[in-house]
Amino acid sequence: MDLGESYIFSCHANLNHIVFPLINKNTLFGSILVGPFLMEEPDSLLISDLADNYHIPLDSLLELYDETHSLPVILPSKVTQISRLLYYMFSSLVSDSYQQFILNQEKLYQQSRINESIQNYKSCSTSYRMEYPYDKEKELITKVKTGNAAQAKALLNDLLGYVFFAEGNNLEIIKLRAIELCSLLSRAAIEGGATNDIILKMNNHFLKGLQNIQDLDELCYRLQETLEAFTENMFDYIPGKNHDMIKKAISYISKNFSRNLTLEEVAEQVHLNPTYFSSIFKQSTGSSFKEYLNMIRIEDSKRLLANTDYSIIDIAIATGFEDQSYFSRVFKKYTGLTPRQYRQ
Repeated sequence: MDLGESYIFSCHANLNHIVFPLINKNTLFGSILVGPFLMEEPDSLLISDLADNYHIPLDSLLELYDETHSLPVILPSKVTQISRLLYYMFSSLVSDSYQQFILNQEKLYQQSRINESIQNYKSCSTSYRMEYPYDKEKELITKVKTGNAAQAKALLNDLLGYVFFAEGNNLEIIKLRAIELCSLLSRAAIEGGATNDIILKMNNHFLKGLQNIQDLDELCYRLQETLEAFTENMFDYIPGKNHDMIKKAISYISKNFSRNLTLEEVAEQVHLNPTYFSSIFKQSTGSSFKEYLNMIRIEDSKRLLANTDYSIIDIAIATGFEDQSYFSRVFKKYTGLTPRQYRQ
């Protein structure tokens, strides 16, 4: 039930089974059971283990040994395939099964990423004292502002890994850190163009729900859900007719802005003529392709100027500008300052 999917297990007699839970409204009301079967040819060890655990007469043990040869022997790889087949056959019986499966998979994936981050911080802490990674926090804010949900989630999980590393499993302290992160993310979403009142409502919803959370895994997942909601809301201003197409284009720009990205390349990604795409993009976002691309590049350059000692020319190249002079002109147009003034 916790996994929300098929589960392979051995019973008290060391015989294998597969079970699929039938879940509705978070309640287990039955299951599909397949088995028993073996995953290797039976031998005397199977019976001797039973003899060690249970007081069984010798005649009965010999009879059991004979019966084991009537059990099907299924290779482990085929057992895995049968387990998946069970899911596809029976998940539609109850509405919650599929949603529960997806939810659990997402939670397990997030926890694995957080655990990786914890281990990385542990390995680094042996050589020097680890400080809070403000550079990653600022990068997270940049990714939220530019609507890059995938990279934002990766950075969020990395920051959560640091919080667990630094604070252990203290739920109340981690709740405080989650409140701080949610506040930062909501401001970033608003600055990125999301609707003010909707973001504030989402923020309040997260804070109210936080009071009832007593599980660290659930806390992490709720924070990730809120992050996704913030970034999704940043595309609500796009007209419904072009919403998915422009969202896909913006996502592609967010992932590839640091290289020589052209209008033609992005138009090809959404299967439109470049001229038509340019017109639709301007109508939907209020900015030309070039203006939007420069805005994304400047947002990332601000993070690099504030958090690194890279030279201005290196930052210009790293964020996709061809030369320092053009970078400086564009930077001043968007911020009112030169890159050098911004860094000071």
